Amino acid sequence: MLNFKDIKNLLQHNKITDFVKLNKLTPRDIADFTNRNTKWAVKLFQHLDPKHAAKAFKFLQNDKQEIIIKSLPAEKAAELLNALQPDDRTAFLEELPGNYVKELLKTLTPERREETLELLGYEEGSVGRLMTPDYVSIKMPETCQDVLSYIRRRGQATETLNWLFVIDEKGILIDDINIKDFLVVDPSTTVAQIMDHQFLALNVNASQKDVINIFRNNSRYALPVTDDDGVLLGIVTLDDVLRLAEKEGTREIQKIGGSEALDEPYTTISFARLIRKRAGWLIILFLGEMLTATAMGHFQDEISKAVVLALFIPLIISSGGNSGSQASSIIIRAMAIGEIGFRDVFRVMRKEFSSGLVLGVILGIVGFFRIFLWQRLGLYDYGPHWMKVATTVFLALIGVVLWGTLSGSMLPLVLKKLGADPAASSAPFVATLVDVTGLIIYFSIAYVVMSGTLL
Repeated sequence: MLNFKDIKNLLQHNKITDFVKLNKLTPRDIADFTNRNTKWAVKLFQHLDPKHAAKAFKFLQNDKQEIIIKSLPAEKAAELLNALQPDDRTAFLEELPGNYVKELLKTLTPERREETLELLGYEEGSVGRLMTPDYVSIKMPETCQDVLSYIRRRGQATETLNWLFVIDEKGILIDDINIKDFLVVDPSTTVAQIMDHQFLALNVNASQKDVINIFRNNSRYALPVTDDDGVLLGIVTLDDVLRLAEKEGTREIQKIGGSEALDEPYTTISFARLIRKRAGWLIILFLGEMLTATAMGHFQDEISKAVVLALFIPLIISSGGNSGSQASSIIIRAMAIGEIGFRDVFRVMRKEFSSGLVLGVILGIVGFFRIFLWQRLGLYDYGPHWMKVATTVFLALIGVVLWGTLSGSMLPLVLKKLGADPAASSAPFVATLVDVTGLIIYFSIAYVVMSGTLL
């Protein structure tokens, strides 16, 4: 097993025998070396077999891919681009400026250029951008022997042989068959005899995000892609879906954390771009928190009469914010994996109402006994009306936690219904919302409980 230092030494020696060793590196090893040693990686790609280089190329960060292609001699760059799988080539080209894409398209063979232009013609974020046209299609009259003979001749050029796709004379998909079914029957058996006419297909214009859930719920390595008329256009494979799921998961986590999605690795994003991605949401959240100060100003008379109430403001609003953040994160994740949607809004509301009520009571009891124990043990004197203070905190925690839980669970569902990104209802956003309303709940309860005594 070669480490990074070994690879660098082999490249420095510049011997043909060393190049053979380099082609034995795994695609992931090549990608890791490239992402850390861009300068030497260009030389590495010059000496790799094009097909082997193509396997590693798809694992590179976008900026590294561009550096490699631009730095390679024109002939080598053309070999690498032509060796890439159509979906990987499309994913790379769609990240580049239009004028540079035109230049790279000129280096492709006519066949590769045609399929790439076709894939680039589909809407961004659609299944059409994710699919590859490299698959094995068969027809009903063919025998298993015919199919296996074809695979031996042409199978090397396809992305996967796990599934074979049956089409009619017009190219319409009529079934998909696992290759193992051809290996356990008599060679003279026809395709029609082993068909079950049950298959799952993706629409070429469907959203890529929907594909993640479809693969998650179906044990498949590859799924066919058809147009509105059912014509087979390509396939989507599991490795592409896994990369897409990782990318979408990263975007959601970053948004839930209260910032824009970075859309590139943290280690490579520029400082200025990182600040721009984070500053916008921080400003919005800061302006939102200013409403908290406004709310406190509205209740300044109550605070001046019962200063003891101010002691529990951080406790009250943080409990509401924490419960809201919990609920928001749970619901956003459940929506992301397809467990719930807006259709489940009332079911979610009932469940979160019960959860918020129970959690509020638990925290309320803890808050009540904290005041009770501190007063009895002489650790702090809450005054002659300490029992009313304890009751206020108890009831306020129930109300604020209940409100925070409901807000955090409902907001993602409402945003989804309105066509917005549910991840925008991030934990900090929900916490800010609950901070302001929590103060209103707290002092409203305090006014009712303490009216005639402290207030």
